[in-house]
Amino acid sequence: MNYDTIVVGGGLVGAALAHGLGRLGEKVLVLDEGDVAFRASRGNFGLVWVQSKGEAMPEYARWSRHSADVWPDFSQELQELTGIDTAYHKAGGVHLCLSEEAWVRQSALIKRMHNVHGSDYGAIMIERDELEKMMPGIGPEVVGASWSPHDGHASPLYLLRALHESIVRSGGAYRNEARVETLAKDGDGYRLTTGAGVFTGTKVVLAAGLGNRTLGPLAGLNVPVFPQKGQILVTERTEMKFSMPTVFIRQTDEGSFLLGDSHEDAGFDLTSRPGIMADIATRAIRSFPFLKDLRLVRSWAALRVMSPDGFPIYQQSESHPGVFSVNCHSGVTLAGAHARTLAPMIARGRLEDPMSAFSTERLHVQAQ
Repeated sequence: MNYDTIVVGGGLVGAALAHGLGRLGEKVLVLDEGDVAFRASRGNFGLVWVQSKGEAMPEYARWSRHSADVWPDFSQELQELTGIDTAYHKAGGVHLCLSEEAWVRQSALIKRMHNVHGSDYGAIMIERDELEKMMPGIGPEVVGASWSPHDGHASPLYLLRALHESIVRSGGAYRNEARVETLAKDGDGYRLTTGAGVFTGTKVVLAAGLGNRTLGPLAGLNVPVFPQKGQILVTERTEMKFSMPTVFIRQTDEGSFLLGDSHEDAGFDLTSRPGIMADIATRAIRSFPFLKDLRLVRSWAALRVMSPDGFPIYQQSESHPGVFSVNCHSGVTLAGAHARTLAPMIARGRLEDPMSAFSTERLHVQAQ
């Protein structure tokens, strides 16, 4: 069978693109490496985040905002199609400041972002008295916070499940344990050899996260991504305290608190480190002292897919027309934009503005 598009990678990035292509009527195949993959999706914190994205790259700030704007309809569409609730809440989000110095830094960041994006940017600084009304239980060290009405959160696992279900319901196919070994031109399309068989398609999307480093050169693409480890702690379930997430603490619909936002350059190491875990827990308790009474029930580490400047990389191959590479570390935030805006470009066979800003050409300019 020949497919319109073969998507390599079944994580949040690849699944969102496959969903978007399927809703346009394309015959889509997703090739997934399986549980041996370094899945950023299952370790995702679950934020749909805008307020701090793209200070050094306005295009990324606008792209993140666009995705947040389409997320409500995107989530509703998935639920109507699959019956799966992604647990998405557009409740706003806060970045807590645990010192006067942190308040000054965050205030300066918000001001710079407003200077670039104008009043539509939406984020503001909130002093402690007002913040206490929004998030009861904040610690005495909390000076205040920045707040944005465009931020929210969702369940990465429910989202991934809904996307996979939607792919099949839209007539697409999903193959597990299908690690791509070769990619070669085949007439007007491409032939991919995997451990699960040989598949052909007119277009190919490389959305295999860190695997794109080795897959890209098969289609004449340089994909300079590298791993950055993040760890997450999970508490026992408790009564709902608030629906609004912070950048490093959020409460799920089930009542558990997720504590995270560590950044480690540790290669492909997935080990949970006690020292980092202690730092995460300490910061969380300083922010919300009531957390000290909750038991930690599990923890995990996962690898973010990072580019040299931290921004997405979207490319199309010149030597292999119809082959695209999609790379980012914001699989939840950008899921809406990937499905609703990037997928239609791929269906049309070319990346259009403003995607040119996300090519690797910018990295060559920065290096000069």
